[in-house]
Amino acid sequence: MPHVKANGLDIYYEAHGPEVGEPILLIMGLGAQMTRWSPELIGKLVAAGHRVIAYDNRDVGLTEKLDAAGPPDMAAVVAALRAGKKPDVAYTLEEMAADAAGLLDALGIKAAHIVGASMGGMIAQLVAANYPDKTLSLTSIMSSTGNPGLPPAKPEAMARLNTPAPDPNKDLEGFLDSAVEGAKVMSSKYAPDAKQVRAQSLSDFKRCYYPVGFQRQYAGVLASPDRRPKLRTITAPTVVIHGEDDPLVPLAGGRDTAENIPGAELIIVSGVGHELPPPVLDVFVEGILSAIARTRVAA
Repeated sequence: MPHVKANGLDIYYEAHGPEVGEPILLIMGLGAQMTRWSPELIGKLVAAGHRVIAYDNRDVGLTEKLDAAGPPDMAAVVAALRAGKKPDVAYTLEEMAADAAGLLDALGIKAAHIVGASMGGMIAQLVAANYPDKTLSLTSIMSSTGNPGLPPAKPEAMARLNTPAPDPNKDLEGFLDSAVEGAKVMSSKYAPDAKQVRAQSLSDFKRCYYPVGFQRQYAGVLASPDRRPKLRTITAPTVVIHGEDDPLVPLAGGRDTAENIPGAELIIVSGVGHELPPPVLDVFVEGILSAIARTRVAA
C-alpha cells in the first residue's frame, strides 16, 4: 500500500491517472476517509487528463494516528474559546495544511491544483495561503472561513455532528442506520441512496474505525483562528462551490470565502446540502476544471 513520510507522519495516499498529467490534490473533510471521494468524480478528473491524488488526513483511515495525544477535552476547548484563550489541542488546521504540502514534497510534486471539501476546504485554503508556490489553483467546496460572525449550522445538523454513532463493533446495524439518518440530515433535494450509504459506511468501518481521530480533528477545527486575513493573501485562481441548502455549513460560509479571496468565483448549487450528490456531480467537476482553466488564462 502506498505510504510516504510527510511532515513527520506516515501518510497513506492513492494516485490515479497519467503521471505526466497536471496534478490535483483532493483533501477530504472532518473524520472522513479518502474513500469518501467518489470514484466517479476521480474518474472524470482523470478523463480530463489529470493525475489525481487523494489521501487520508492525519488521524483517519490508513494514515498515522496520534495515539499519544489521547482524546481531547472538548468541554475545556469550548470553555477556553469562550474565555478568549488558546485551547489545548493536539494540532490545528495549520498542521494539517502542512501535511498536504509535505505530501506533495514527498511525491516530488512541485505544485498542484488543491481541492478540499468541508474541513478539507479549510485545509485547502491554508495550503493556498501558506504555500502559494505549491498551489496552482484552489477549489473550496462546502467550506467556510472561520468567521465567528457567520450563521451557525442548523440545530439538527449540529446534533448529528455532536452525537456519536453506535459502536459498530457492538451494534453494526445501529451504526449503519445512524449513517443513513445522518446522510438524510445533511442532504436536501437529492435524497441519499440508503443502500449505497450503508455499503460505504460498512466499507469504511472495515477499512478503519477510529472515532477519537474525529474528535481530535474536530478540536483542531474549533481551535483554528479566523482565516479571513490569510484568505486575502491568496493569489491562486479560486473557485468556491457551495450547496444552496447546506445545513451544516450555511451558504453564507461559501459567500464569505469567495468574498475574501481576491478574484474568486462562487458557484451555488441549487437543491444541494452538505454533500456531493451523484445527480449534480458534474457541477463540482466542472467547477474544479474551471479553476484549473483559469490558471491557463492567468499564465
